[in-house]
Amino acid sequence: MASETTITIDPHVHSEGSYDGHEPVELLLAQASDIGLDGIVVTDHDTIRESLRAAELAPEYGLVGVPGVEVSTAAGHLLAIGVEERPEPHRPLDETVAEIRDSGGVAVVPHPFQRTRHGVRKGRITDCDAIEVYNSWIFTGYRNRRARQFAARNDYPGVAASDAHSAKYLGRAYTELTVEGASSKADIDRDHVVRAFTDGDAEIHGHRQPLYRSVRHYALGAGRKVGHGVAASVPSFARL
Repeated sequence: MASETTITIDPHVHSEGSYDGHEPVELLLAQASDIGLDGIVVTDHDTIRESLRAAELAPEYGLVGVPGVEVSTAAGHLLAIGVEERPEPHRPLDETVAEIRDSGGVAVVPHPFQRTRHGVRKGRITDCDAIEVYNSWIFTGYRNRRARQFAARNDYPGVAASDAHSAKYLGRAYTELTVEGASSKADIDRDHVVRAFTDGDAEIHGHRQPLYRSVRHYALGAGRKVGHGVAASVPSFARL
């Protein structure tokens, strides 16, 4: 009988390497270890440097090291989990998904349908490896339910994540994975985690952030979207 091991991963976490993150990866790793997670994926916006460092340091904290990045595509944000190089931002979604797979990673659509947070619209999701069906920053439960229903109808595996931007909110949502071919957690590496995500043998756990925090996060996201739209409308020569 093939061996298998269950691990808990928070696959969507931001560090100070991200424009909206606050804390160093060492603090995030220590918090993950303290609350009993088996690993996190630092997914900073369009930069992978701190995530690579977190993955390298993870074993020192008794954690599985998995790098990743939240990359901006032409259709919205996309988590690239298990990659060691950042995909080029602002390319078509399908091309970015293909690049992630070619790099040995898994492509997960985070907070889908949420336009204020650059979520990919329903009609633009034609191919991916998984859907984030529980994001703890969701303002109400409606968006999570809608994401879960979409994933079920289209046979996409679901994942849960905290989308934490500081250590104290890390692990409020997480994914429990069954990893085949590993007799203990010490045997598990990045490739095991990537395969487990794509296999879809996962359970989701979590609860939403405090309401006041979600409201603030939502407002900041709306403001960033407006600012992004204004910047995009200005000719490049005028931004010099």
